[in-house]
Amino acid sequence: MSGRSDKAAPLAVKIVISGGLGVGKTTFIGAISEIEPLDTEAAITQVSVGVDSLAGVEDKTTTTVALDFGRITLDPTLVLYVFGTPGQDRFSFLWDDLVEGALGSVVLVDTRRIEDSFPALDYFEERGTPFVLAVNRFDGARHFELDEVREALGIDPAVPALVCDARGRRSVREVLAALMDEVVRRHTAAGPARAGALAR
Repeated sequence: MSGRSDKAAPLAVKIVISGGLGVGKTTFIGAISEIEPLDTEAAITQVSVGVDSLAGVEDKTTTTVALDFGRITLDPTLVLYVFGTPGQDRFSFLWDDLVEGALGSVVLVDTRRIEDSFPALDYFEERGTPFVLAVNRFDGARHFELDEVREALGIDPAVPALVCDARGRRSVREVLAALMDEVVRRHTAAGPARAGALAR
């Protein structure tokens, strides 16, 4: 008797949470992580004045300068390692390392600063990375229909889009489940070999 468990180890998957400055990436990961999330939040100082626009998020006092990290077990067979990207263009040089090996991404959108979504959308579209769009509903912000957001961003109708509350564990979990469905759909559409590789 070997003493080892007959249960298969869960599949570990890397995903990325992206979007503009102040869109809620750190909050999103903190709401779902089953471990104490790692973040690299730093105070917004005078150095960023004129560099990082805070229009629409004037109350924001900290920002991610490298990455956020958390872990969530979706079910006994699947564990997600979740990485959050910095939102400022001046930290975009970190993205390639953070995204390497990721199966998919959540692009968070703040409709008060919708133009901040374009860099992330362009990045993942150019690389063919599966992603879902998650519109983070902020208190006091004007609400738009998802079709209106799609039109404003010019994204493919096939890309899943959801409304979410980055503070709510259930809402975040629904977004992550939608992303995994999209990853499986894209890999299946690409052919049986890639779908089989995902399942291993």
